Amino acid sequence: MPVIKPTCLRDLKVRVNIVDVVSRVATLKKAGARFKGLCPFHNEKSPSFHVDPDKGFYKCFGCGKAGDVITFVRETEQLSFTEAIETLGKRFNVPIEYEEGSGGPSREERSLRQEIFDIHETAAEHYHQVFKGASATGEWMRAYWTDKRRFTMELADEFKIGAAEPADSSLAAALLKKKYSEEALRQCGLFFVRDGAILGLGSLKPRFRGRLMIPIRDHQGRVVAFTARQTDLTPQDDPAREAKYVNSPETPIFTKGNLLFNLDRARTNAGEGKPFVLVEGQLDALRSWSVGLKTAIAPQGTSITEGQLVLLRRYHTQVECFFDGDSAGQKAALRFLPMALKAGLEVRFLGGATDTKIDPDLLFLEKGLAGYDEVRKGALSAMAFACRALLPSPETATPEQKARIAQELHALILNAESEVARSQFLAEAAQLLRLPLSALQRDFDSQRVRLNRQQAARPSAASASEDAPVSDTPVVVTKDTSEHHLLLFILHFETLGRPLSVTLPHDWIDQTHPAGVLLNRFLAEFEQDSWPGRDHLETLLESHEERTLVASLLFESPKVDDPVKVANEALRQIQARVLEPRVRQIELALANAHADSNVDANSLFKELLDIKRQLRAPLRLPVAE
Repeated sequence: MPVIKPTCLRDLKVRVNIVDVVSRVATLKKAGARFKGLCPFHNEKSPSFHVDPDKGFYKCFGCGKAGDVITFVRETEQLSFTEAIETLGKRFNVPIEYEEGSGGPSREERSLRQEIFDIHETAAEHYHQVFKGASATGEWMRAYWTDKRRFTMELADEFKIGAAEPADSSLAAALLKKKYSEEALRQCGLFFVRDGAILGLGSLKPRFRGRLMIPIRDHQGRVVAFTARQTDLTPQDDPAREAKYVNSPETPIFTKGNLLFNLDRARTNAGEGKPFVLVEGQLDALRSWSVGLKTAIAPQGTSITEGQLVLLRRYHTQVECFFDGDSAGQKAALRFLPMALKAGLEVRFLGGATDTKIDPDLLFLEKGLAGYDEVRKGALSAMAFACRALLPSPETATPEQKARIAQELHALILNAESEVARSQFLAEAAQLLRLPLSALQRDFDSQRVRLNRQQAARPSAASASEDAPVSDTPVVVTKDTSEHHLLLFILHFETLGRPLSVTLPHDWIDQTHPAGVLLNRFLAEFEQDSWPGRDHLETLLESHEERTLVASLLFESPKVDDPVKVANEALRQIQARVLEPRVRQIELALANAHADSNVDANSLFKELLDIKRQLRAPLRLPVAE
């Protein structure tokens, strides 16, 4: 395997600002000398994720995740250590150097995911060149884009809109020429490949033919899939000929339910007073963008998922839902609402009245950004939309109808975790349904108690099953040991390292946990005068767990007036932990000495006195306190 030079690693960390890297994934706000935001590793409503640009580390005080810029890329992009470094080098134009003789990574050594990312970038450029080219397909698609869909060529260039030839194998030829692995070509989703077929130009059958190609990017801006729009050029023998839109199949880099179209661009424009605008399809989002609405996003041809909303919540809490005003759009909005409340999003509905049928694409085409201002004036809150959708005419509804709708609203409101939000929703619902708030509140409390009893009585099969899903929130176990404290101290007060290495016997260090393992390893470096400094520890760290621990310790400077005094106390605790059990063991042996002729009472008594002498004069660092 290739080995990256330590000097290159240090250069990378100096030249790459960790804030720039983290900001691609999470929205950060300045907080003193640091930056703060919602954690990208677990779902939270109050920001506990901190980034220190001076130290080059991040740490979440909610889930415990911590690390440097390389760790962050590994965690968020599921890359190996070497792949993360190479990705950062490519992204920030930092040349990566390898140890002599180890060589750079071969094509076979690259990850399958990275190969598929590269394949999609190549495919996006290929389709875009066909769209812009002089072929009959390019000319037809440009006319379709500008005349029928009434989009500009500037927008096509910005989003790299493409075209797939009705019958062409040039993309397959280009990818084969680049020598991508057989596995990557089989799994990239761009071709139909028969099982067992020998991979070649004839066996790579294009999945997309005669369609307008819209690249789908993840929240970091990488092309991961395509949406292909049917046109008159789509061949009759296309297996999905009747489908207006065809998405790439799910691949190692693409899961439809985890991605929102245009989030990579929209997230940098969203903020206070600029909510995300959720529309139904990619062309709706493109139309919104073209008229200046830069926060529009869309799901990938499927119902909205909880994972998409949790991802959205990382960047901004306010969302305006702008679905078509037909019955399908209404149903989609009602499916979306409980998940949005559960994710802690603040939701409003544009064109939310049940008798209003508004197509965002047509609205923006005819009125531009003024159309957005127009529908915002009549926007409905979450509860107003739900009440109007479920009970359009409360003034003529029977008591039984209102009771039934109230139950549905109670179930909806229970998705909100905040009691303040629940109270506000109930008050609003009471007003809209023309019911006494006290009655609605009593029914709500009764329904909640009944639901809690049902859940308590239900057997916890999921927790007992080996196949039960694992929570995304990691369990953080903190070992508050003396080794942990000493490791913290030698990282922040490096002058203590050398005296500590000659004072603490290495066999007294508890190495059953990472802090002890690292303390022993680091003290050996101090003892041999080979300590590289805390900013250059990469070569001493052997696992992801060790890197996370060190990053977490380096992130927070210990607030102590006298570090030597605190270090001496940790030494005393270790000494007592090691010696006191031996004292009790010897005293027990002496008490039973008369019954055991093999016990050397004199030797044990001398050892006991020696240990007690040590305990009366505990270990101390050979430096002035």
